[in-house]
Parts: sequence; C-alpha cells; structure tokens
Amino acid sequence: MRIKTTIEFIDEEAPRITEKLARSLAPDNLTSMHTELYEGRARIHISTEKITSLIASLDDLLMNAKVAEEVLQEAKRCEKGKCGLGE
Repeated sequence: MRIKTTIEFIDEEAPRITEKLARSLAPDNLTSMHTELYEGRARIHISTEKITSLIASLDDLLMNAKVAEEVLQEAKRCEKGKCGLGE
C-alpha cells in the first residue's frame, strides 16, 4: 500500500517568502518527496509505504519549516535595521 500526502505553504502577503521557505527545505527532500512552486505557493508531495515513515517525514519537514520561517523572519527584521539577539 502507498500512502500519499501533500503539504501546501501559502503566504498571500509574501509569496517570495513561501518560495524561499520551499527552496530552503528542498535539499532535505527524500527520494519519496518532491517540491513544486507555483503562483506564490509551495507544495511538497510525500509518498511512502509505512505510516510511521510518513509521520517521521512530516515531523522533520514541519520542524525544518519552523526553523526556516524563523530565520526568514529574522532576516526580514534585519533588513529593516531591527536585528539583534534578544530583540
């Protein structure tokens, strides 16, 4: 049995952030994953045979997405001259 899922990242206010997020995650894609970028959205497709593998892949992906989002938000703040530790 194959189990498939798709995660879609959408930020209508900042489509370039969505693209940057997807591109930062893509190097970690397993052979069972692929990323599509279109119209300011990013879709990550995952296919596996075991539910535990799907759960582990989703957990890793979402944790990496959280970190990438935080880095992008900090970079955006730095562009505005508001960067620094503890701010």
